[in-house]
Amino acid sequence: MNRIIGILFAIIVLVSCNSQKVYSDFDISYSKSGGYAPVYENLLIKGNNAHYSFEGQGKKHKQDFKISDEDLKKINEILSQNNFRRIQEDHKKLYDNITTSVNIKKGPNEGSKTDASLIMPNFQTNWNNILQAFEELINNNVKKQ
Repeated sequence: MNRIIGILFAIIVLVSCNSQKVYSDFDISYSKSGGYAPVYENLLIKGNNAHYSFEGQGKKHKQDFKISDEDLKKINEILSQNNFRRIQEDHKKLYDNITTSVNIKKGPNEGSKTDASLIMPNFQTNWNNILQAFEELINNNVKKQ
């Protein structure tokens, strides 16, 4: 009996560890989180595969979908055109704000930026253009319930 319980426990641990892999193995990520009524939204892209999740406002939604090479090229062009790597983050403390983060692990735009403490004013337009591209990608591919 103890052996069966031990095997079941090991299987549960392995399954739970493997389910988090999607959140660590990505080339591009876009995430929004926080606020007075917390919202958690994630878009993770690995190759042409994307994983989207949303939790907040009493809703939960997860969806996997394929991204075309054209959409990936468009995201990378927008990152380059808006000098993603050169965007400067402010260092002021900001609380109860919805924070957006973009992480690029592969390619010429490799880097990580967040507006957790806001973005410096002279880079705000660039940041907004990048966020708009990700939001457009989500709106065009995710079937909201």
